[in-house]
Amino acid sequence: MIYSIIDVETTGKTNRITEISIFKFDGEKVIDEFTSLVNPENLIPDHITALTGIDMVLVANAPIFEEIAHKILDFTKDTIFVAHNVNFDYNVIHGEFKRLELKFIRKKLCTVRLSRKLLPGHKSYSLGKLCTALSIDLKNRHRARGDAEATVILFELLLKQAEASEVIDSFLKNNSKQGTLPPNLPEEEFEALPETPGIYYFRNKKNKIIYIGKAKNIKKRVLSHFYDKKQKELDLCRETASIDFDLSGSELIALLMEDAAIKQHYPEYNVASKKAIRPYAILNYTDRKGIIHFAVNTLKSTPNPLTIVYNKREALIYLEKLCENFELCPKFCHLQESIKQCNHYKIKTCKGICIEKESIALYNTRVKQAQQFITENYNNLILKQKGREASEMAFIQIKDGVYQGYGFVSNEIQITNDDELEAYIIPQKNNMDIERILRKELLLN
Repeated sequence: MIYSIIDVETTGKTNRITEISIFKFDGEKVIDEFTSLVNPENLIPDHITALTGIDMVLVANAPIFEEIAHKILDFTKDTIFVAHNVNFDYNVIHGEFKRLELKFIRKKLCTVRLSRKLLPGHKSYSLGKLCTALSIDLKNRHRARGDAEATVILFELLLKQAEASEVIDSFLKNNSKQGTLPPNLPEEEFEALPETPGIYYFRNKKNKIIYIGKAKNIKKRVLSHFYDKKQKELDLCRETASIDFDLSGSELIALLMEDAAIKQHYPEYNVASKKAIRPYAILNYTDRKGIIHFAVNTLKSTPNPLTIVYNKREALIYLEKLCENFELCPKFCHLQESIKQCNHYKIKTCKGICIEKESIALYNTRVKQAQQFITENYNNLILKQKGREASEMAFIQIKDGVYQGYGFVSNEIQITNDDELEAYIIPQKNNMDIERILRKELLLN
């Protein structure tokens, strides 16, 4: 096998290459080398210059990536792409080729993951600290050639380990995730993740939670982070050293657990939406003929709302459901405006109030039933959910219109009425985000 041992320096956030170094290695010796500065056609931030020494002046006369792209394709053809934290270097180079609408596909090996497997017991597997521990002379740190040359020496040492051939063969198999997983995440931790609903925690080397997510399938969702090429995801994966989880049983409870966990830990990679939530209200009023209408307006403009919704689209969908369930008229639920009679494409249950085929009194009776449903639907409620395993059930409690928490109960325990569930509740705090999650669930189901 021939290996291309690679390192790149970049502009940081914009991920444009400023320098690339490739050593072609046959397993015993370096047989060729390609190193070049690269004009990134992008600003190099001061903190990157401070780290690498590469500034705009240094790359001013360097080739742009397009001018060396085919050289890199030819140089790395039929070789294994090797790097320390291979996903970073590979994704950066892959991104540069993608901008040129060129394909770049190579098998990958990560010297971080190989080192963890073949040289266990080190406190850190960063290139600098590993080189110090192994007495590898690392010259010109944070320059592509210096780091790539040190990686060659490290890789040569790894190849001499007793199980190197078997480990490398297993890493290169098509079904191996070694080229996908974050370099510092033990494979066994990923394999231990369940394929059921819950929340998961990404932790760094100091065991600090840096990201919290929820999923219907934890393992599948976590894996999707590793395939995501966005810079935020690449940075997250590079820092991830362990992942743990809490099962929820249902996606709805996972949403509630996620909200509580994020508000408790404030992980740096959980960026709250900057878009302000604009609450809407569902209201009713009586027109001159005595017909009761339902309508949607902003909460700010509605002094006595029947219920609050945190998305206008959800409010309109809810009105559609009211129309269907209580046989109301889309015209008088303001789903259609400026028409003489309703002709809604979806709702066909109107009994003719809009063309005076039904009495106002009879129509208003159903409107009042719908109103009672709206006002009582959220006051005192137990939402029963699927448990974390087949031997239990889960539930969510709303009392006096306020979210109380969730809980899990063994199927072996006989529950004769909902009041008995309070003994099993895990108390939680109510907030606007929780209100939005639960009201959406109730409104749309």
